[in-house]
Amino acid sequence: MTEAKKLKQAIRARSRKTGESYTAARRQVLGRRKTVAPKALSREVARPSSRPASVGSAKSTPYRLAIGDAAIVKKTGHGYDHWFAVLDAFEAKTKGHSPAVTHLHEDHGVPGWHCQMITVAYERARGLRAVNQSCAGDFQVSVSKTVPASVSEVVGAFDDASRRASWLRAADDGLARALSAALTGPTGKRVKVKDAKNARLRYAWNDTSVEIRIAATPKGGASVVADNTKLASASAVAERRDLWRIALESLKAHVSG
Repeated sequence: MTEAKKLKQAIRARSRKTGESYTAARRQVLGRRKTVAPKALSREVARPSSRPASVGSAKSTPYRLAIGDAAIVKKTGHGYDHWFAVLDAFEAKTKGHSPAVTHLHEDHGVPGWHCQMITVAYERARGLRAVNQSCAGDFQVSVSKTVPASVSEVVGAFDDASRRASWLRAADDGLARALSAALTGPTGKRVKVKDAKNARLRYAWNDTSVEIRIAATPKGGASVVADNTKLASASAVAERRDLWRIALESLKAHVSG
């Protein structure tokens, strides 16, 4: 029996005994273990140090990893190459993104956010996913700008028609029309304010989706993030990145003045 199966049995046994959910029982069982990844598995897959870096290795990726190898080791007990070998053994190429993430999380105790980062890096290294491409096959881009204004001040720059028109003069016409239509059209909406520190707006731009997130920063300003998803290609990513950079720079100048 592999260590992974033993781990599952131990978790289920505790769950039956204590009445805890599987997730709660897993957390308790893993908390008593010295390492996150099963030792037995390390003998079943190739050791990272036993093979040179190749096209499929994290060490040779042509893109910047979201988090470095040292940070992955600190949080999971192993580096990218170890986890790539684990996913190879799991046949993640054919099983897909979600099963791979679940395998890392449930069978090896890797924290949820790190499961996603490791799996995305693996898919890119194995040629399954391009940079900025989602697991659904479409593309996405995120552009951010820190502005010297409160969240409420930034929200006002979006919701007030005259103020919005002022800073959108420098923006792309298509971007400006889509944002204005979302706020003033037949189904117009306002920026949704969660509290004094957080607000957001979601709307469609042609066949893509946009989410604007506004969050207070520790120094009294606000971070404005534009996430544009469901893009058709990598070239669309570059185009939208440039358009959002111009728009957010104009917004910054507006609230600064």
